[in-house]
Amino acid sequence: MEVLHYPETTFEKLPVAIFEKSDEGAVSVAHEIAELIRSKQKKGKQAVLGLATGSSPIGVYKELIRLCKEEGLSFRNVVTFNLDEYYPMQPDELQSYVYFMHEQLFDHVDILPENIHIPDGTLPIGLVKDYCRAYERKIEEHGGLDLQLLGIGRTGHIGFNEPGSSITSATRLVKLDPLTITDAVKDFIKEEYVPLRALTMGVGTIMKARKIVLMAWGEGKAKILQETVEGKISDAVPASFLQQHPNARVVVDQWAALELTRVKTPWLVGMCAWDDALIRRAVIWLSLKMQKPILKLTDENYKDGSLSDLLVEAGNAYNLNLKVFNTIQRTITGWPGGKPNSNDAQRPERAVPAVKRSLIFSPHPDDDVISMGGTLLRLVDQGHDVHVAYQTSGNIAVFDDDARRYADFALDFAEKMNVGVASTRQEHAEVVEFLKHKKLGEEDSPLVQEIKALIRKGEAAAACRFCGVKEPNVHFMNMPFYETGQVKKKPLGEADIQEVVDILQEIQPHQIFAAGDLRDPHGTHQVCLDAIFAALARLKGREAWVEDCYLWLYRGAWQEWGVEEIEMAVPISPEELMRKRKAIFKHQSQKDSAVFPGNDKREFWQRSEDRNHDTAQLYDRLGLAEYEAMEAFVRYRF
Repeated sequence: MEVLHYPETTFEKLPVAIFEKSDEGAVSVAHEIAELIRSKQKKGKQAVLGLATGSSPIGVYKELIRLCKEEGLSFRNVVTFNLDEYYPMQPDELQSYVYFMHEQLFDHVDILPENIHIPDGTLPIGLVKDYCRAYERKIEEHGGLDLQLLGIGRTGHIGFNEPGSSITSATRLVKLDPLTITDAVKDFIKEEYVPLRALTMGVGTIMKARKIVLMAWGEGKAKILQETVEGKISDAVPASFLQQHPNARVVVDQWAALELTRVKTPWLVGMCAWDDALIRRAVIWLSLKMQKPILKLTDENYKDGSLSDLLVEAGNAYNLNLKVFNTIQRTITGWPGGKPNSNDAQRPERAVPAVKRSLIFSPHPDDDVISMGGTLLRLVDQGHDVHVAYQTSGNIAVFDDDARRYADFALDFAEKMNVGVASTRQEHAEVVEFLKHKKLGEEDSPLVQEIKALIRKGEAAAACRFCGVKEPNVHFMNMPFYETGQVKKKPLGEADIQEVVDILQEIQPHQIFAAGDLRDPHGTHQVCLDAIFAALARLKGREAWVEDCYLWLYRGAWQEWGVEEIEMAVPISPEELMRKRKAIFKHQSQKDSAVFPGNDKREFWQRSEDRNHDTAQLYDRLGLAEYEAMEAFVRYRF
């Protein structure tokens, strides 16, 4: 379902279609491609497609495969040219785009092998220039690209055309931007393994396509998308060149659209349909823009901030300020489990029952303490029956060296205690041999996977003991979708949902805390949350306890809720923040340097504390009470 159409008044210089979910947008693009292929077939012509790699087009390829298998879409008249390839790169390596394209599309449709063209990452450097010229000629010999599919990198690159690329650039060898290299670490495990160069079609090559579709999914692309669509045309953001194309459009989900003016600050675009949520967002925006506490905003401030229309709705600044200030103030509570014997009409949580069964779902074995460790500690301190359920083993986020170290310890311990020495020696030798010959990106052996899972399990158990969670209340689910030994996971399945149903039935919680990364369309957090939603949907109407269960969503290590979204803010004292830090430190395999650090070089405890400090400072800037730190939650009404 497309939730926002291209408006008459807008800051956007490219047509943007916004879909509620990324898979809906991907299906729309796939059907556009299918229509082109069928139209060409009827005319006896080839459809020439420029294809992209990365996470953005995966949903498109999935739907094209379905159309091929279930609705008779044929690819025999399709010729493809891929945008890029790492250099150097062997085609059989897991990180190669040759491997990606065959796994994600080509091996599942009836395309002719001779019609597939992907830049060759195996060439000697002396042959690259001539090869790139030949790649351009092949595209021209096929009549040019009918449709070019694009994703967008956080540097604004299309293909691997990094900032500084010319609008006339052709297929060539390029250096990769440091940010692009950092983003690629998830596929290469370590930054030093990421190639520093790549072969890519040029911006000029892309601009010759008769039609261009750029896709972006998730909040991580929101800022660069806004610069691309609303900013000036500049080689600092190569994707902005698309503004000059006569037939280019952008397809995004609602999260990638968050920074667009019509979404973020619609009052700057035109008349708004004001509701409480939009009013709160506008007043907070104005307060921060004017650098004034909410209660000090004046009628003139509203007029200067393009919010005169809101004043007409509300009457005057005084009443408007007071309404929003009181709404935000009521989100603050030191009682995340509800304050006993109190009037809870305007509190985030209920007072009854005074002692609640609180179930904290943690997608990985450390998300609980990283994201809501202060709240967890407070729930325990206030006497609630706290349970923690670790949804996945987290085993791929353990370094091979740690697995070897624990295998050495197991052997030393067995020999010291003279228990199971022969079998332990055999397993130790198996681990050493596997790790010695392990290839980059290769799936871990079952034994290595188990060792890594046990490392994460032991750390999580230690953190729970430190926080005072009772040992029988610590649950390790190991949902099957995760257990692939690779970054790529299986789709959410029935067994995953049933595991969540079972633990919910066992505990029958009064409140649930879950990782609410609704804006991440690809990650483990999203899959784990989908499983919780599916389980609650099955139980709703069947189990009485579900009707009075609150579901609170926390954010992961990467980002925080916007202050306009927060429905419960739990203050954390300096002492509690230190206790939270020590709980995070129990996860030693993630300390100092994590396997998947993302684009943030800070350790997890530093990210967490900085985020909690920032939330408290935002409340302070708005004129609320000043706290050391805060953890934030949004209630999901299922």
